[in-house]
Amino acid sequence: MRFAFSPEDENFRAASRDWLADNVPRGTRPLRGPALRDFDLAWQRTKFAGGYGAVSWPVECGGAGLGPVRQMIWYEECARAGAPSVGILSIALGHAGPTIVAMGDAAQKAAFLRPILRGEAVWCQGFSEPGAGSDLAGIRTRATVEGDHLVVNGQKIWTSQAQHADWQELLVRTDASAPRHKGLTWVVCDMRTPGITVRPIETIAGEQHFCEVFYDDVRIPLANVVGGLNGGWRVAMSTLASERGAAAASRIFDLCRLVERLVSLARARRGADGRPMIDDAEIAARLAMHRAEAAALRSLGYAMISPGATASADEARGRDAGSLAALLFLHFGELVQRVRETGLTILGAGALALSGEDGDLVRGFLADRMHVIAGGTAEIRRNIVAERVLGLPRGDRA
Repeated sequence: MRFAFSPEDENFRAASRDWLADNVPRGTRPLRGPALRDFDLAWQRTKFAGGYGAVSWPVECGGAGLGPVRQMIWYEECARAGAPSVGILSIALGHAGPTIVAMGDAAQKAAFLRPILRGEAVWCQGFSEPGAGSDLAGIRTRATVEGDHLVVNGQKIWTSQAQHADWQELLVRTDASAPRHKGLTWVVCDMRTPGITVRPIETIAGEQHFCEVFYDDVRIPLANVVGGLNGGWRVAMSTLASERGAAAASRIFDLCRLVERLVSLARARRGADGRPMIDDAEIAARLAMHRAEAAALRSLGYAMISPGATASADEARGRDAGSLAALLFLHFGELVQRVRETGLTILGAGALALSGEDGDLVRGFLADRMHVIAGGTAEIRRNIVAERVLGLPRGDRA
């Protein structure tokens, strides 16, 4: 598939490329701790000062208002320049911010959006619980109304960057007597509120990306409820649509860059027979397939956000942005696993002992296992695609 970018798009690409060449941080991004938070916030402040804090957000919300095509161009140029990812600001920029843009009231937009864009606030997500991950409607963390506050008790898990966060997008059960999807509320929680305990979880990749969070009579103002009491399921679906779309779109081009890195690595490294590993027919075939699949994923990403590209089909079948995002996220999550496995094959049996850039490839292999689980498992995404995109009948649920 070929896309014809407008002259204005090409001008934006050129300007972005020049700006990134002058502004991409040259230091190594820390793996954890306060230095990690400081690095990511500083990079966001730099982007905001340059006009790239949120390319597609509406101007009235502090963004550049340039739309999804320019956002994709920005992601592509960031990958080309080797720019840092949004890092610990992924929740703020990828889910909480867009949710408040779409469903928050004027006071909430004024209070929460500008600090995100200015690199002043980190957010985390409080959705999943022990026994309620993919089954989000099964959450048990409860909140009762006391005067002008919610009082929250319960536990969340897999809470990304909670140890660094100032705010949390929190989903709680406010009506235990209502059907599972009807008694939920989406609320903004100040992570400095008394009664919150955060416990980081060490991952197999040596990171502390996830945390457990416990709530003991945590008081949250009712003014922080987004979408109304017991309206949380609809708001959460908006959040997940943003999460799946942003998670895949922002990483498509990093994946394309990774494939090219593996091609270069296969040319440089030699196998047991002394020949470059690219001469191994199986490895060469896998890399060729990865390059084709990554190009297809890039085209799919642009096709989904190009004006008019899917409008007629969407109108005919009632598709929504979240369903299409699940399709993109599914393809990305499974492809990145295959690419990472090829990388490990090229590195060889001693891969786990490697350091430096090669060691980063091993850490990436371990860290990227999450992409077929986080934001909804691959099985959940297949159900969404089958029912909401292909129009297949809903199957029995256990």
